[in-house]
Amino acid sequence: MVKILKGEQSLRGAAAVVGVGLSRFGDLAGRSHMEIMGEAVHHALAETGLSIHDIDGIFASNFVDQLTPLVVAEYFGIKPDFMDGSNIGGSVFVNSLLSASLALKHGLCNVALICYGSNNRSGGIVAPAHAKTIESVYKPRYPIQAYALAAMRHMHQYGTTPEQLAEVAVSARKWAQLNPAAEMRDPLSIADVLGARRIVDPFGVRDCCLVSDGGAAMIMVRADRAKDFPKAPVYMLGASSRTTHNMISAMPDLTVTAAAQSGPEAFAMAGVKPSDIDVVELYDAFTINTILFLEDMGFCKKGEGGAFVSNGNIAPGGSLPVNTNGGGLSCVHPGMYGMFLMIEAVQQLRGECGARQIKGAELAACNGNGGYLSSQVTAVFGSAATL
Repeated sequence: MVKILKGEQSLRGAAAVVGVGLSRFGDLAGRSHMEIMGEAVHHALAETGLSIHDIDGIFASNFVDQLTPLVVAEYFGIKPDFMDGSNIGGSVFVNSLLSASLALKHGLCNVALICYGSNNRSGGIVAPAHAKTIESVYKPRYPIQAYALAAMRHMHQYGTTPEQLAEVAVSARKWAQLNPAAEMRDPLSIADVLGARRIVDPFGVRDCCLVSDGGAAMIMVRADRAKDFPKAPVYMLGASSRTTHNMISAMPDLTVTAAAQSGPEAFAMAGVKPSDIDVVELYDAFTINTILFLEDMGFCKKGEGGAFVSNGNIAPGGSLPVNTNGGGLSCVHPGMYGMFLMIEAVQQLRGECGARQIKGAELAACNGNGGYLSSQVTAVFGSAATL
């Protein structure tokens, strides 16, 4: 049963994205995570014509700074009216989209900045600390081992094959080849994925996301101001945040994520169905993610994800464009990927994606993932034509 709380429907179209910015990707040696974030914020502001002192709402999170919004405010020399530094893993920025929309709608701020920067690659990976649990004694290789468990269970339960997992990586690479900003653009075949260095069964290195430096920023305003800016506004139509567990040992079903709840709820708020969506951006930290989220969000039935992603169905020219920038598998993955999938959705709906542009795209769905398949946040974006 889809649950929409009283008043939530009025959030549909209440706020819009009016500026986005990306830093360069890859190895940005010698730069701090804040400097990388600052580059992205600079580009986002340039799209809007605003200055940093127009920002009065900060939504920021990372794995480095415990008090991230305070650090960001100090770095930019601003004193915001509203701040949110919640951390639920890589899905947090999709959740920030919902929080920023609420804050804007109710007048708690007027210009919201969602931002992230990371030097994971050049500066060394900073992983979140976890309290000791029943799993700790086994010294698991996290996060990869947790996702490998889900993949193995899906393979056992539904007959999903290594070749079908490989299809996800190959499709992502084909999209990346159309994206000049993507880190990995060399040709990739199913045989290449299957023959790549093994990491944790059933994953080889090409089943796993990149380790990148990178930054991203998004600026939002209320809908009544959205058309006052140079770029076409992209509206938040629906969003939902859900969780089923923290540690992988507590996941009720390794083949069903909380996107089975957040997906239908976000679609209900937006007033659309999966079949209405023109482009899908998913948090593909590992190849199994794409399969699980497509199933849980309702693009195919549970257990049919492996077949759904096969034969180029989610690649360029397929029936459902998925991860059109190349995703975390081939474009960029600086530790927390949620910002990047949202920005690709916005740019697709603005018609700015060049060779990878989905013609006539008006609706985009995103799904952010955090922890060990722990937090799922689904969002639906729409152009002005969808209001």
